[in-house]
Amino acid sequence: MVLSDHSIAEALASGRLVIDPIGEDALQPASVDIRLDRHFRVFRNHRQAYIDIREPMEELTELESVEDDQPFVLHPGEFVLGSTLERVRLGNDIVARVEGKSSLGRLGLLVHATAGYVDPGWDGQLTLELSNVATLPIRLYYGMKIGQLSFQNLTTAADRPYGHPALKSRYQGQTGPTASRLYEDYRGPGAPREG
Repeated sequence: MVLSDHSIAEALASGRLVIDPIGEDALQPASVDIRLDRHFRVFRNHRQAYIDIREPMEELTELESVEDDQPFVLHPGEFVLGSTLERVRLGNDIVARVEGKSSLGRLGLLVHATAGYVDPGWDGQLTLELSNVATLPIRLYYGMKIGQLSFQNLTTAADRPYGHPALKSRYQGQTGPTASRLYEDYRGPGAPREG
């Protein structure tokens, strides 16, 4: 079941859930508002002919930052990575879902493509997959409410939460918008091989 504001407040008070820094009036009836940080990973299409998921591509994205009142302009059809201002830490018995804000969705802003699920045991800032499906550019600002997190209890605590040594938890402890590390699946022992 989705946690209510009462249950979210209890989870925050007990330390099962950490959201730092939590925004003023962030607690909603069944979610917590999350805000946009100042850093963005912008794709530089002119540097690569294609994306090869088996190879690290450090030059595929470039980090850009905005000042407090400076807008980041997201153009129609553009896709960038952003991150939450908040660090989120989940206990081993709770999961979260990242959702957009209705008012922003009505303007054509999407906050995630597929990365809307946050595993139990997660700790770090959340990377947002921001895209503009409108026909006009959208100005984004540091600290603006960008989305919301809803939470659910697991039936039992996870035996192997995110970050467990047996898992490939590539993003545990991440800060700022973090580029894909999928290529790590193709490195080292046990990696898939061609042919």
